[in-house]
Amino acid sequence: MKRLTTILFVLFLATTTYSQQLPLFSQYLYNRFLINPAVAGSDGYTSYNITAREQWVGYSGAPRTFSFSGQTRFLKRSYILKENRFRKQVFRPRSDGRIGMGGYVFSDRNGLIMRNGFSASYSYHLWLQNSTQLSMGLSFTGYHFKINEKEIVFDDPDEPWLNNELRRGTFVPDAAFGVYILNPRYSIGFSTDQLFGAAAKIGDYAYRNFRMDRHYYLFGTYSIEAGSYSEIQPSVLMMMSEQLKPQVDIGLTYSLSQSFWTGLTYRTSGALIANFGLKYDNMFLGYAFDYTLQEIQRVTYGTHEITIALKLGDSARKYRWLDRY
Repeated sequence: MKRLTTILFVLFLATTTYSQQLPLFSQYLYNRFLINPAVAGSDGYTSYNITAREQWVGYSGAPRTFSFSGQTRFLKRSYILKENRFRKQVFRPRSDGRIGMGGYVFSDRNGLIMRNGFSASYSYHLWLQNSTQLSMGLSFTGYHFKINEKEIVFDDPDEPWLNNELRRGTFVPDAAFGVYILNPRYSIGFSTDQLFGAAAKIGDYAYRNFRMDRHYYLFGTYSIEAGSYSEIQPSVLMMMSEQLKPQVDIGLTYSLSQSFWTGLTYRTSGALIANFGLKYDNMFLGYAFDYTLQEIQRVTYGTHEITIALKLGDSARKYRWLDRY
């Protein structure tokens, strides 16, 4: 029992210090909805994304993450008749084109820790002057947190916690909030996750010390025309927890005819990320390879991430400046 208490203390101490508490991705900016609920429905498409990530391949107990997400926007379907202050009757669109919805499920394994959960998001979109859209989003999240007792060796095989509390895990409800600004040339987003820090838990006494830090995300992109059919897009993504130790991704992406893109990103925690993607009809395929600039790279085959996406809706729906909402 004493040994188990020591193991749990070290484990929970690790989850409260700066570490990879939440799933980590290398293609955030190709599915921003995973880190910001305000993105849901912001581009007008109905889209579905599958992401699979194998971190530090070849290293036992390395993080492994899978996610499936979907999002949409409820576009206006009719007009209503109103009178303006000059008593002139005009048709104005209903406001239901401002609402977006989305959700995702995920499975994340990181060493002894296993997390399986979901998120459901609601977003509201407003048009500012010219072609700039302001979006706000709120999501409810929940996940089952569990320690993989099969990876722990006990001197006493009849350890009671092993056969009861530790095996059951605990369910943690939480929430996230985000703000997102979209323009033909740039985008800016800010969000915070784990708002309640796992203050509420539904489960057994074994997990009473489990807590999560709030996580903050700030990203920005800017598109620069590099020819008739190509663009160059610099991007920055800052991730930070309450431990105030930020991690920054600084990237540059080149795209051709919106059908092919490739880029390189430097992560300040010590990694270089190369990625490329292809578009065929409504299908998108993206791949990223992380080369870790740390000692662990000597015993791994790098980190691999694949994203498959399906976007439904004609291209004219994509932006407000085409006057479709």
